Amino acid sequence: MADPLRLGVAGLGTVGAGLVRIVQRNARLVEARGGRRVIISAVCARSRGKDRNLDLDGHGWEDDPVALARRDDVDVFVELMGGGEGPAKASVEAAIAAGKHVVTANKALLAEHGHALALAAEEARVALRFEAAVAGGIPIVKALSESLAGNEITRVLGVMNGTCNYILTRMWDAGLPYETVFEEASDLGYLEADPTLDVGGIDAAHKLALLVSIAFGERVKFDGIEIEGIERVSIDDIKQAADMGYRIKLLGVARRSGNGVEARMSPCLVPEGSPLGQLPGATNMVVVEGDSVNQIVLRGPGAGEGPTASAVMGDIVDIARNLVAPVFGQPAETLAEPIRIRGATPTPFYLRMTIADRPGALAKVAHALGEAGVSINRMRQYRHSEPHAPVLIMTHDCVPADLDRAIESLAVTGVVEGDPVAFRVEEV
Repeated sequence: MADPLRLGVAGLGTVGAGLVRIVQRNARLVEARGGRRVIISAVCARSRGKDRNLDLDGHGWEDDPVALARRDDVDVFVELMGGGEGPAKASVEAAIAAGKHVVTANKALLAEHGHALALAAEEARVALRFEAAVAGGIPIVKALSESLAGNEITRVLGVMNGTCNYILTRMWDAGLPYETVFEEASDLGYLEADPTLDVGGIDAAHKLALLVSIAFGERVKFDGIEIEGIERVSIDDIKQAADMGYRIKLLGVARRSGNGVEARMSPCLVPEGSPLGQLPGATNMVVVEGDSVNQIVLRGPGAGEGPTASAVMGDIVDIARNLVAPVFGQPAETLAEPIRIRGATPTPFYLRMTIADRPGALAKVAHALGEAGVSINRMRQYRHSEPHAPVLIMTHDCVPADLDRAIESLAVTGVVEGDPVAFRVEEV
């Protein structure tokens, strides 16, 4: 019988605790499927005395995750601390240097340092796996790198942050403004310690950066992703989009176009009846389109103890089976240098603005748009009180550069109050 696969688990928060429970609860099942017993040799966390409702008897303890990564009785270092720098980065580097396999749920670390870590892991002939870093319990990393390996991927899109989807869904369901639902999400513990990581789109963009690398065979490049959060989405936007048959989602979209890849994380309108439009609460969904498979949709819980720990354990079982594959689906040294392009694919845009309620104002708006090459599909003016009128415009297909010029022109018409709000319409 094969020797046990010995884990060193760094981080005993929600996910780390969930992993310990899976190892203890499903030991026989894991052994049957992986072909080896999986045991925990030692753990590491910030506080040794904290009550975690876990049985840690028989497990070693390290105060320093780097020391844990180097222990002789650890075969797989499981990094569940989080953070793109500091102890997480140092301990993962130490584990690879010591010839240990690594499993992590740390999207920030991989989005910033994934290529260097992949080169090091592949040179050391150890696994570096990260299914839990993207979309929680949804096996999207495995799907892209293994099941869809024979496809030329044309587009990847999805909802990758459950907190933002909860906020936008709740705004629609309850008719509540963004500020109220934001406070609800905070009280429920849905938000990161720094809320801008969630509502600012940064957390989701980290995940998109990893998917782009696998889907398009590129080095991970986080700073090449256009990012806009949901802070400017108002309850009026939610209602008016619904009135036209759309829902607003924080959507990550990556597609190959021309000589590069367009990658962005931003609020978008999606058809209400589409899988993404129907996505409720804190659920995640990723849609992949390929030349052979056409389109597949993966949906599931994007966070939480059980789903994320399940994804971590899936990676561990693969290592128990001696499956050591390239980190991003192909050898890291063959990954292409990323070329990012902005808005090469024309799409309709939703445009909301407030204009002066006087004769000729709408004509000036239409003229500014037309001069920039933006054609109006439909326009609505809602009930209002003088002297300002809210106006909603849906454009025909246009590229962002033309819309940017149009918005600059609107600013000097003398009839537009404040900054217009523009969201892309993404057909699914």
